[in-house]
Amino acid sequence: MLEPHILEPLADDAWPARERARLGGWRLNASSGQSMRINACWPLAAPDRDPEAALDAVEAWFAERNLPPRFKLTDGVVAPVDLAQRLAARGYAACKTTLVMLGQLRDVAGGEGDAAIRLSDTPDATFEAVFTATAGNPEDGRERLEALGRIPAPARFARLDIDGVPAAIGASAIGGGYAGIFGMRTVPDHRRKGLARRVLRALLAEAKTLGAERAWLQVEADNAPAIALYADEGFEPGYRYSYWVR
Repeated sequence: MLEPHILEPLADDAWPARERARLGGWRLNASSGQSMRINACWPLAAPDRDPEAALDAVEAWFAERNLPPRFKLTDGVVAPVDLAQRLAARGYAACKTTLVMLGQLRDVAGGEGDAAIRLSDTPDATFEAVFTATAGNPEDGRERLEALGRIPAPARFARLDIDGVPAAIGASAIGGGYAGIFGMRTVPDHRRKGLARRVLRALLAEAKTLGAERAWLQVEADNAPAIALYADEGFEPGYRYSYWVR
């Protein structure tokens, strides 16, 4: 099973923030403040200064951008190891635990030949319309769409049409022999029809052709239906991360 110290840098590069910086092994990401992943510090290795000085610098960096400071603490790669205690002493607490699931592409079901699914290397206007319609918060949807547009090549964007009308979408980022799955969305009127499964299979089949051997995805730890779907498609729990906020 893939170690988080290998996957987390790939995950950071696959879903790039608008603005990025480093403090040694700490990665700082800032966008519009909506999606936590691209608006947080990822302390994946030792910082380039004393930990308390690094915390001060992170808080100042986010304050300069009018964003609340956030930290993404991942099982097995937090540096220093007592960072959670240091954050708690400053008034931070953990929230929004996310599960990273992993799969071997040879073990997941194939999705070749699904004529209803269209694949492209950029998110077109129709893809964006479905994503926006299912976002809930327009600002959050806009920020995530911008992030989708920054996924480095080769990226793939899948759209499934029902009776000529877009019904479900998803995206993938390929890097380091791995496929990361993002942006899985289904229009409300078409949910619980197995469309997400078909989109996932098409993305994974395409990832094989692009040289990926494994796949990973992130799902909120309390989203039991999604976890069950991915498990049924060959994905297994890998590790977890949580955000720390004031």
